[in-house]
Amino acid sequence: MKTIDKIYINGEFTTPKGTEYFDLISPTTNKTLGKVLLGNTEDTQKAIEAAKNAFKTFSKTTTSERIQHLKNIKSSIEKRKDDFINVMTEEYGGTFQFASVSYDYMLKSFDSAINLLNNYSFIKTMGESEVQMPPIGVVGIIIPWNSSNGFICSKLSTAIAAGCTTVIKPSEMSAQQTQLITECLHEANLPKGVFNIVNGLGEIVGAEISRNPDISKISFTGSTNVGKIIAKEAINTMKRVTLELGGKSPNIILDDADFSKAIPLAMGAAFMNNGQACIAGTRLLIPENKLEETKLLIKETVSHLIVGDPKNQNTAIGPMVSIKQYNRVQEYIQAGINEGAEILTGGLGKPEGLENGNFIKPTVFINVNNQMRIAREEIFGPVLSVIAYKTEEEAIEIANDTTYGLQAYVNSSDSERAHKVASQINAGRVQINGIGHDPMAPFGGFKQSGIGREFGTLGLEAYLEPRALIQQK
Repeated sequence: MKTIDKIYINGEFTTPKGTEYFDLISPTTNKTLGKVLLGNTEDTQKAIEAAKNAFKTFSKTTTSERIQHLKNIKSSIEKRKDDFINVMTEEYGGTFQFASVSYDYMLKSFDSAINLLNNYSFIKTMGESEVQMPPIGVVGIIIPWNSSNGFICSKLSTAIAAGCTTVIKPSEMSAQQTQLITECLHEANLPKGVFNIVNGLGEIVGAEISRNPDISKISFTGSTNVGKIIAKEAINTMKRVTLELGGKSPNIILDDADFSKAIPLAMGAAFMNNGQACIAGTRLLIPENKLEETKLLIKETVSHLIVGDPKNQNTAIGPMVSIKQYNRVQEYIQAGINEGAEILTGGLGKPEGLENGNFIKPTVFINVNNQMRIAREEIFGPVLSVIAYKTEEEAIEIANDTTYGLQAYVNSSDSERAHKVASQINAGRVQINGIGHDPMAPFGGFKQSGIGREFGTLGLEAYLEPRALIQQK
């Protein structure tokens, strides 16, 4: 049993004023791992004040100074690779495979930010005027539980590159992961107040970040519903917002694709991160004349997926993060049955032998139409809807018939054809013939998948505020 009773404000681990504890439960066994003492409104205000004071000097740091800070953080994280992987599998239930990839992405966040600083000009000429790109101010970073430290690293590295200071509210469910990254950041010896981390509830800590006038920008990753609440509150003080929200990603497999490769790839896209991923390809669009072949390949692929202990290096799908999330996914599976979709594989209940944890049978529905709830709402679990289409045009129409638009997938043996289809999908990113991440390319959503972009130049400029100097001659 581990008790986490410190938050991080102004360069120091400090005991929060809050008195409420939150239990940390293993998703694999549902046994208690420990508890975390939560911060309150006063703690959040202190963190914001520290960031505000630090901004006065940190905003004036040079590019080389910021690069050194980023290198120091990366070096500190590199010393504890095994710790990062282990704590993610234990506390969150992320598989060893996913936790390993997530760790690599954490490090690449700092490489990308350094790359940006080496190439970005903070003073530009536009027309006949000088345009300066100063940091926007104190940034509130609010993140979910499905890749906690990955989000901290990507957002914080960008903020530091821009010259901003930060107040970070991770999920209270990720407290052990947060403790580890906080120790690494502390070791990196950044100036006091550049980063502050407050464990706490969204309706308390998150709410104060959203309304406090000394926060200039919010970078939020999470559900669309919470994103709307944050945006409504932020508008009162005209905060800038970057919102990376939900998704219901279409995966179009065109009729000329190699289905023996495309279907296993599609299962990987659907079930990545135990299905708890905003970019998961949860709507699989298949040509009608390829449906029978697809069904056989799906059954074959899923039969080889190992569901179980996330610490096992061969496990493909671990548990849901909580009992609440497990029940949510079960309700969606039941909804799919009620709506008349047919279960090809999986279904209700837990896999045999895994009754103690929050494990889901990887479930694939066929005979799904795009108006069903399972095809329209984000489930956030290993549940895939297979939708048949007649023509390429219909596939594109179905793909775009959604309130979301975060990511999409297109697979074809003809790269030119795939590119043409991808260019018609209303999504912030479209993966063509694979699954990858480009840390210098923008990431964010169309429609209700968000506002703004992260990563690369566009991501950096979301932390900057242009100032034009127009000098009369």
